[in-house]
Amino acid sequence: MIAIPYSYVAPDSYVDTNVKGTLNICQAALENGVERIIHTSTSEVYGTAQYVPIDEKHPLQAQSPYSASKIGADAMAMSFYNAFELPLSIARPFNTYGPRQSARAVIPTIITQIASGEKQIKLGDVTPTRDFNYVADTCRGFLEIAKSDKTVGEVVNIGSNYEISVGDTLNLIRELMGSDVEFISDEQRLRPGKSEVFRLWCDNKKLIELTGFSPEYSLRQGMQQTISWMLKPENLAKYKAHIYNI
Repeated sequence: MIAIPYSYVAPDSYVDTNVKGTLNICQAALENGVERIIHTSTSEVYGTAQYVPIDEKHPLQAQSPYSASKIGADAMAMSFYNAFELPLSIARPFNTYGPRQSARAVIPTIITQIASGEKQIKLGDVTPTRDFNYVADTCRGFLEIAKSDKTVGEVVNIGSNYEISVGDTLNLIRELMGSDVEFISDEQRLRPGKSEVFRLWCDNKKLIELTGFSPEYSLRQGMQQTISWMLKPENLAKYKAHIYNI
C-alpha cells in the first residue's frame, strides 16, 4: 500500500498489507530456502530531513500512517536477517517516476492534465523538495543490490543525490511540454502540517560503494522519456486526468 493520502483514511489496511505482508513473505522465504530477499523500503521513513543529504543512518520519523507501516515493515524484515540469517537486503528508493506510474503521483497527474488541454491545474504544496529518480535507474539499483553479497543485511538508499522542489519539477514539465498552464493551490490536496515531508535528498554513496552503480538519467532526460511515453494515445487513454483520487 503506497498512497500516503489514503493512509490517513484507512491506516489499518497499511498495517495489514505492509507489516503483516512483509512478515508473511519473510516467513515463507525462510521456510522455503529462498536464496535472496530484497525488501522495498521508502525514503518516506526518514520524514523531513534533519540533515542533508540523507544517508542510511538518518533517524526514522513516522510522519504518516504509511511511513509508520513502512518503518514497521523494514524492522520486521531486518529482524529475520538478525534472528534467522535470512539473506535479505533493504532497498530504500527515493521518489521514482516514469512510464506506467500511478495517476495518484504528481508527475503523471501533471503530464496527463496538460496533455488533455487543462489551463489550470490544482495542486497541494509545491515547496517541498524531492530526489526524483527515473524508473530505469531505480530498477537497476534494485538489480545491483540483489547481485552484491556486500549488501546482505544492509539498508541501501537508491537515489540521485540531487534535490529539486516539486514546483521547479512542475515548471520543467511545463517547459518540456511547451505549455502555459497555470498551477493553483488546492487545500484538499495538502497534507496535515506535521505530516508533510518538506525535504528529501538522497545520499547514494553507500549504493555506489557497495555495488559500483550510480544513476544514468538526469531529471531532464528522464522526464522527457516519461512525457514521450505518456503522450502516446494508447497510454494516455489509461489515465483519467480529471479525477482526483486519494
